[in-house]
Amino acid sequence: MKARLRYWHRVLSAYAGGRNSHLTFWHGAPELEEHATPGAVDLYWQPFRGKADYPGPFDEHGIPMLDYHGHVGLQYNPIAVAQWGLGNYNALRSGADGENDRRRKCLLAADWLAENLEENAGGLKVWNHHFDWEYRGLLKAPWYSALSQGQGVSMLARAHRLTGASRYLDAAHAAALSFGVPVEQGGVSFWDEEGRIWFEETVVDPPTHILNGFIWASWGLYDLSLHAGDDDAGALFAQGTDTLEECLPRFDMGFWSMYDLPGTRIRNPASRFYHALHVVQLRVLHRLTGREAFRRTAARWDAFQRSGAKRRRATAHKVLFKLVHY
Repeated sequence: MKARLRYWHRVLSAYAGGRNSHLTFWHGAPELEEHATPGAVDLYWQPFRGKADYPGPFDEHGIPMLDYHGHVGLQYNPIAVAQWGLGNYNALRSGADGENDRRRKCLLAADWLAENLEENAGGLKVWNHHFDWEYRGLLKAPWYSALSQGQGVSMLARAHRLTGASRYLDAAHAAALSFGVPVEQGGVSFWDEEGRIWFEETVVDPPTHILNGFIWASWGLYDLSLHAGDDDAGALFAQGTDTLEECLPRFDMGFWSMYDLPGTRIRNPASRFYHALHVVQLRVLHRLTGREAFRRTAARWDAFQRSGAKRRRATAHKVLFKLVHY
């Protein structure tokens, strides 16, 4: 009950009274970076324009922090640092105003990521979240995520491209090792009974296979494979792509996409933001792999979000899921 009350307190803080919240960082409109070129690591696959211009708060070194309010308060979130850096990298490479400031910010993000890799109980280098969080129960700090691992790798690969500094590539390789190790041994990957690999945004038992986190995580492997010729990363990306292509129908509710596969009596539809993100992510995957299943599903799910009736149905279903299971 206390976890549920804390969750709703954060939501109400974000949407009532105009208070700044971590939610204001995450929930910008998902976009496709039209000028990113598959087969080359330069512009990130999403522009993160709003995140590049995050207004703060920042620490004394200029690193973004998120305000979770309540007992959590101001925190570093490695995913946010990576996305802020990637947004500034894209702005820099696209010729946006403030070239020197954009470069400074993306390298601040890369330096923070390189310096804050920590060894976990499995002897792997991970970016820890140093605050408790509720997801199917309480995640006790420190916890780590395939999503932060993947986006951190994507940022570090681009910092290496920009500067040639070996410390960035060394950190990217170290972080990527976690994808080849099962979650029970300290890694971020789960192999199911059919031998399919899943990159787990949230390491819980049983796993829930959060879709957006899986996809974003996989892009880090794609980027490292391309940029550094890392065959292991390339093989893991290919295996993850196979899983996604085979299992996408499990995330299709017939009127909306699912956020995850929670194994609960009531299915968990994505919020409108995450549904729109799924559409963009699948369009990116089609560009990266050429697989038609991703293009078809993106078009189908885009049609869902254009239907007022389906949007309302998804919202009602989401509320029911929260009431019963959260």
